[in-house]
Parts: sequence; C-alpha cells; structure tokens
Amino acid sequence: MIYNTVKVFRRCGGCGKKQEFINTGKFRVNANGNCVDVWLIYRCAKCKHSWNLTIYKRKKPAKIPMDEYLQFLNNDLDLAYKYGNNIQFLKRNNADFK
Repeated sequence: MIYNTVKVFRRCGGCGKKQEFINTGKFRVNANGNCVDVWLIYRCAKCKHSWNLTIYKRKKPAKIPMDEYLQFLNNDLDLAYKYGNNIQFLKRNNADFK
C-alpha cells in the first residue's frame, strides 16, 4: 500500500462481494498498435484480486505528456497518489469511495 489514499470499494471478482480495494502504486501500460492503455492497479484488501482503474484508453502516445508517460512506466508513487485521491477521476471509473 502506498500513502493513504481515498478508500475505494467495489464488487470483487474473487470474493464475490463489495470489498475495499487498495492502491498498489503501480501502473500497467499496454501498447496496442499505435495506441496505449494505462491503468492504475488496485488490489482487494481481502483476497488480493486485482482491478485495473482506467487512466487512458486507446490514446495516442503523442497525446500523453512525455513526463507523465515516463512516470507511468516508472510506477511513480506521487502520480499514483495523485490519481488515487482524485474524486472526479474515481467517480468516472464507477468507484465507491469514502
């Protein structure tokens, strides 16, 4: 777990019920042709089932600021903290939070 971020709750595919998910401070970056997808990885506090919170989907790499893209690749904890505490971002990803 990284610094204290907003507590996120959602239905866990492993447990089968609503659980707290913890921000791991790690990003997943996947290239698909000329586009990339970027996710912030969360884990269920109970069973460790993962949930990838979408940051960018099918985005041209040139449209992502280079310094931010490098932070994704380096699993920058400050950036993970920033996204993990952004209430509007969490709402857009259908996360329940406290």
